[in-house]
Amino acid sequence: MTISPVDFASLLCSRLCHDLLSPVGALNNGLELLADEHDPEMRQRCLELLAESAKASANKLKFFRLAFGAAGGFGETIDTREARAAIEGLFAANQRLELGWLIEDPTLPKGGIKVLLNLALLAGDALIRGGKLDIGAEYHDGLVEIVVRAEGPRIILDAELRQALLGETGDSVVTPRAAAAYLVHALVTEGDGSVQVSDAGEPVLLFGAAFRA
Repeated sequence: MTISPVDFASLLCSRLCHDLLSPVGALNNGLELLADEHDPEMRQRCLELLAESAKASANKLKFFRLAFGAAGGFGETIDTREARAAIEGLFAANQRLELGWLIEDPTLPKGGIKVLLNLALLAGDALIRGGKLDIGAEYHDGLVEIVVRAEGPRIILDAELRQALLGETGDSVVTPRAAAAYLVHALVTEGDGSVQVSDAGEPVLLFGAAFRA
């Protein structure tokens, strides 16, 4: 299935708005509570909640700017430390998720960073009860190779996301929820590569991608 650039941009914007709705809504609710609250202890708690929501909103914006947008300037590569910070910020509030960073290259091509971030997003979301998220990547001779591994007590990857990753959507409508998966497929296909996903029901979720970038 081919999606027009305008429709695809709409999908990404919808996904971004959906993910920001919760922390921004919490900011609004916190401000309303603060306006009506006069107890010093409760006002302090409201301020703490506001700070948490503001940080979560900023972290999500930083991540999606790098994963979906044109962050990184006009160069062809992005510092991998920036990608790591974006992933750590995105999952900072999830105390049940442990991140393993297995990337030694100081930089990766922009396309490689976007694929890496979006695969990390999908894998992290699949760990609905927490677990371990390992991220690895190498770049040599123009070829980017990425592996993302998720292991936890319960892993759920919806069939819609699996199909979008593998380019098996057919005539189905791609929803905003699958925008990240479709972006991975589009970038890898553009680089004459392929995406691999472990079989459903396996105790460990594995994503692999190899493509020219």
